[in-house]
Amino acid sequence: MAFTRYQQTLDLMTSMYNAKVVPGMSYAIFDHNQVIKKVVGNAQIRPQVEKLRAGMLYDLASLTKVLATIPVIAWLMQEGELACADPVQRFLPEINNRDVTIRHLITHTAAIEGYILHRNELGKQDLIRALLTQEKIGHNLGLNIAYTDIGYVYLGLIAQCITGQPIQQLAQQIVIERLGLQDELTFHPDRKRAVPTTFDPHRGGLIRGTVHDPKAAVLGSQCGSAGLFASLDGLTRYGRSLIEDRLDGLLTKDSLNLMFSDQTPLSGVHNRGFGWKLLHAHTPDHHTVIFHPGFTGTFMMLDRQEDEGFIFLSNRVHPTARNEEFLDWRAKIIAAYLNDKDA
Repeated sequence: MAFTRYQQTLDLMTSMYNAKVVPGMSYAIFDHNQVIKKVVGNAQIRPQVEKLRAGMLYDLASLTKVLATIPVIAWLMQEGELACADPVQRFLPEINNRDVTIRHLITHTAAIEGYILHRNELGKQDLIRALLTQEKIGHNLGLNIAYTDIGYVYLGLIAQCITGQPIQQLAQQIVIERLGLQDELTFHPDRKRAVPTTFDPHRGGLIRGTVHDPKAAVLGSQCGSAGLFASLDGLTRYGRSLIEDRLDGLLTKDSLNLMFSDQTPLSGVHNRGFGWKLLHAHTPDHHTVIFHPGFTGTFMMLDRQEDEGFIFLSNRVHPTARNEEFLDWRAKIIAAYLNDKDA
């Protein structure tokens, strides 16, 4: 039974919570028709304690990349509006390199580098201009993977260039509303239902119901790298839909295959698919499992071959983002899950 198969994973999550690494957590492990689900702990501990409730909405941070931006980009490719080999300059002429492609952005191989002084104090249009002109494509273009948010900001701007609509609006219409998940996945959460993130005096105290990432807060609907909030049940339904019916038929089989296979322009296998990071099941065939984390303390892992998934939600950045201990626990939990699911 699934409920005993995952005991090591469950025990590690409980130990992490008991060690006060996170104030609370919500998780779901689904295995075909069986589901283990739990909500435990507090939504916040500062400035006062508030109990975590089922159905609360978490700031997903970088999970926005694969749940919102990537399906929109895949849909545009299916519609013939875009191709992986297209130069980014075709859509964003301000970019300083004619060789960087859509594939580079998707797989974090674009070697984007640079520093924008006082970035978080800029207005939206000034920040977009700075991101396009002060960030540069470095010498390592296509030579290695260097994870960055900026490539997905560019992808969002490219989608807007093609359609005339901001990326978050596109994701809402094309993906979220199609799945009937607008109450469970949203860019505009009810503050009372949102799980707080950092307590930041520079942003008026407790950040709640607005995106934690500062550049995403400035960019608003034009940000393709962060901004999505979701409930545990909403993400479970989304994960099932992605691997079971390709987001209600939004994606073609070929598009889904891109997510589960290496898409980097590098020689050899580098475990980065169409947006998602690739892990491997501990089965004789070592089939691909897709994974993506979010800075705020979230992650999702999906195995389409076995119809299994793992959704973990926490606000590990509350009350402060200085919580490196979580990363060590996350690595152990992921390893335990891969062992448990294929035991």
